[in-house]
Amino acid sequence: MMKRVFVYEYLSGGGWSDYGDDTAADELLPLGLSMRDAIVADLLRVRDCSVSAATCVPVNTLPAGVVPLRPLAGESAFAFVARQSALHDLVWLVAPETDGLLSRFQRTVGDARWLGCSAEAIELTAGKHATLAHLAAHGVPTPLAFEHAPEVQRWVVKPDDGAGGVATHVHTSRAAAVEEQTRRAQAGAAVTLEPWIEGEALSLSLLCVAQNAEMLSVNRQRIALDAQGRLSFEGVTVDALGRDDPRWHALAALAAQVVRAIPGLHGFAGIDLVWHPQRGPVAIEVNPRVTCAYVGLSAALGRNLAAELVASRLHGDAEDGELARAHA
Repeated sequence: MMKRVFVYEYLSGGGWSDYGDDTAADELLPLGLSMRDAIVADLLRVRDCSVSAATCVPVNTLPAGVVPLRPLAGESAFAFVARQSALHDLVWLVAPETDGLLSRFQRTVGDARWLGCSAEAIELTAGKHATLAHLAAHGVPTPLAFEHAPEVQRWVVKPDDGAGGVATHVHTSRAAAVEEQTRRAQAGAAVTLEPWIEGEALSLSLLCVAQNAEMLSVNRQRIALDAQGRLSFEGVTVDALGRDDPRWHALAALAAQVVRAIPGLHGFAGIDLVWHPQRGPVAIEVNPRVTCAYVGLSAALGRNLAAELVASRLHGDAEDGELARAHA
């Protein structure tokens, strides 16, 4: 039986024009497009699966074989998604957690059609500081453990619900960081201040299905700092650390800790972390959705990850027949 899957990436699906921060939207749009197209490419190789995807006038190119869908004139993003979700069997949605967007979309679609994390997990991980406090309470190493560490030389100020390194600044004195935090808070921004963790920036890609979480890959994040301390995200090297890397088991243990601490992680999720040279893995944030590391991951692993997720969602078993093995 043909299954209809609707893929909605917020910015390329029309949210680009009303995100509220043009600079952030311009920075995040290419990342959103790459994730959307990677998801769509995998879904197109799933047998008995019809794929639709949202697009808009400035971003109107989709891979061949995908049914393009656009909002009606004056239709809000949430009304559009609600209308389309009622016409599809499953909805795979990518949106930033900023301003509660992802959580609101989850509640708009509802559990029956949603391919992703629970509303509770999304709401918990939307706030960076709250996430760190929750993880720390469950024994996960976080920057909060470095608050009074004498070796800390830098501090980072960033949006508490931001994405992609937008509006993130690193300071060489705590006083300067506090000053920026105060200034931005007085302007109405929700920002958080943390010790900057020295080490290698990594991320973990997880597939959480049938109450099991698999660490698919360890990825290397390419992060740059300019002379003024402005941080920029320059991409990710997917599957950068092999399973024979001596750090693999410690990273897998961290992933298991995070999943136990946030039981609502379903489908794809990501963990950003830093490998500290003395203390090992330190969790920075949890992304309750597809991340940039999804792009190219199926090819790197020789699997069709979208097929596995759809099979698990429909049948409760990621190994279910030909669907999960469709043209990897």
